[in-house]
Amino acid sequence: MVRDEELVIRPIASRDLDRLWELMYKDEAPEFKKWDAPYFEHRAQTYEVYCQNAGEHVGRDDMWVIEVDGTVYGTVSFYYEDAGQNWLEVGIILHQADRWNRGIGTRALKLWVGHLFQTLPTVRVGLTTWSGNERMMKVAEKIGMRLEGRIRQVRVVDDVRYDSIRMGLLREEWMTESAKSR
Repeated sequence: MVRDEELVIRPIASRDLDRLWELMYKDEAPEFKKWDAPYFEHRAQTYEVYCQNAGEHVGRDDMWVIEVDGTVYGTVSFYYEDAGQNWLEVGIILHQADRWNRGIGTRALKLWVGHLFQTLPTVRVGLTTWSGNERMMKVAEKIGMRLEGRIRQVRVVDDVRYDSIRMGLLREEWMTESAKSR
């Protein structure tokens, strides 16, 4: 568990599973999917179908919940792009629109990246988004990430072409910035 005042990121517990289903799979077209990789299909799931595999999420190191004042509002995650585990990518989703634009995502991502640099031997943490998600790009910039790549016009959302955006942060950059903020 990592804490910033009333905001906590922590491993998923069994008690979170009902809430995660409600946030992620209950609705056919949830608001968050307009921003979270809308070029990938979202499929709602019945509670019964979700429960068949939901227990696999409990206690994982690579996906945690974002909790504010005791209520789960989203998730942070990571995965490796390569088999050698040199290319680490993170994700963050605040599933409820009424939690957006309050700094929660920035704080949660900062906690998550700090946790990953403390617990994993990675030299870089990256994030991939699309050019239509300006809020996500600003969050990444706020925690020190830099634009590393732009793959032009490869994401299509509502028949409009957008760029895929790769941002990243090196351990040494994180450590320098962390030392400044102490």
